[in-house]
Amino acid sequence: MNQLFARKPLQVLLAEMEGGNRLRRILGPVQLTSLGVGCIIGVGIFVTTGAVAHDQTGPAMMLSFVVAGLACVFAALCYAEFASMVPVAGSAYTYAYATLGELLAWIIGWDLVLEYGIGAAFVANGWSGYFRDLISMFGLQIPTALTSAPFDFDLQTGLLLRTGTLFDLPAVLICVVITAILVKGIRESASFNAAMVITKVVIVLFVIAVGAFYVNPANWHPFAPHGYTGLSFFGKTIWGQQNAAGKPLGMLAGAAISFIAYIGFDSVSTHAEEARNPRRDVPIGIIASLLICTVLYCAVSAILTGMVPSSELETRAPVAAAFRQVGLSWARYIISAGALAGITSVLLVLMLSQPRVLLAMARDRLLPPGFFGAVHPRFRTPWKSTMLTGFVVCLMAGLLPLRFLMELVNIGTLLAFSIVCGAVLVMRRTHPEAERPFRAPLVPLVPILGILMCLLLMFSLPWENWLRLGVWLVIGLAIYFGYGRRRSLLNPRAAATGGR
Repeated sequence: MNQLFARKPLQVLLAEMEGGNRLRRILGPVQLTSLGVGCIIGVGIFVTTGAVAHDQTGPAMMLSFVVAGLACVFAALCYAEFASMVPVAGSAYTYAYATLGELLAWIIGWDLVLEYGIGAAFVANGWSGYFRDLISMFGLQIPTALTSAPFDFDLQTGLLLRTGTLFDLPAVLICVVITAILVKGIRESASFNAAMVITKVVIVLFVIAVGAFYVNPANWHPFAPHGYTGLSFFGKTIWGQQNAAGKPLGMLAGAAISFIAYIGFDSVSTHAEEARNPRRDVPIGIIASLLICTVLYCAVSAILTGMVPSSELETRAPVAAAFRQVGLSWARYIISAGALAGITSVLLVLMLSQPRVLLAMARDRLLPPGFFGAVHPRFRTPWKSTMLTGFVVCLMAGLLPLRFLMELVNIGTLLAFSIVCGAVLVMRRTHPEAERPFRAPLVPLVPILGILMCLLLMFSLPWENWLRLGVWLVIGLAIYFGYGRRRSLLNPRAAATGGR
């Protein structure tokens, strides 16, 4: 029992920064902010907007993004404090290990694997939709059997249905390409991401500037056709409307689903070990990327629902389709190309982040260090876990539908954010003397509000998400008690034998 709640000393974490098996420090504040923007802007604007507005919120999607962004602000401040204190790979997993103990650290690390892995598959799925839309403009088509997952998610019944296809070929191919780039090195990955970020920010500004001339204010009425609520408790709607399948509808329900659009700012902290001056630059990257993207999300939401009635929005390529619906077919070329660039950078950052979490867990011997802790001698990347991540993401992206993936990833992210907010409260009490180059303001108010906001959104998710999260955590606990606990470096017997 003592080992389950044993904490990794802060001095040990800081000593790991000087080890010979660490990653290459080359990222500055602009590159870190670019990684954050690269991961946040993309699927949220180019995919999530259509699905959320059409299925749950109507034009009130604008407020859904505000609520989700507010929850992220509180969590981001807590992430920034920890990242300045403990600038090593691992993100929330590392923070939990230093404050809440090994068992909770394992749970959050396993949860981050879910967040980044499922998130990457969801993004690849959305990338496929825009890719097919783009090539169709040139009269090219992919065989129907290779255009989508063999299953689809029925929103009314909550069941998976067969589509008659084999797998999503474009989604699989883009995952293979990204994996190859990530294995090559962080410098190449960051440079590729920066080019994609510049492209998609220009396209987003184009959408806002041009789309503003085609906004019809009548499309914003009714603003919230399903109300401003949509709160459920373990699947049972307790405040607001619900659809035929019992799933909550309304602004809060939309916020819980659209939360996936903000996954990205936390990934900045996973690259703290590759930052040149992590105590200063990582907090800048986290907070700057979140603020920039929140403003852009709200603006695009207003434009999109003003151009086309929310009930007529498409769910796979909504922005390009909206411009086509108002007669701007020529804009589809620009938007689809920009969407591909934007979604590609999101996929890159998510697939870049997951191996760093696995690397941190392997260093603590909670996962096999020979595989997950292997750093390529030339490229200085966790190449084995990167290749495994690419393989698993390929399978999920090719075989699972977009809506199923979108709902599954949110609950894992919200849980991780809640734990990080709680960890700040613990660390302020147990290590008040620790150096904090960045301090979250108004503690304990900010962490408490972060926990409450995340729990509110978690309870607004359909009950199936809780079930899937429970199954995932049971699998993780089986691995921990079957392998990690006995080999952990905090286990005295394992430490004496080097984790064997």
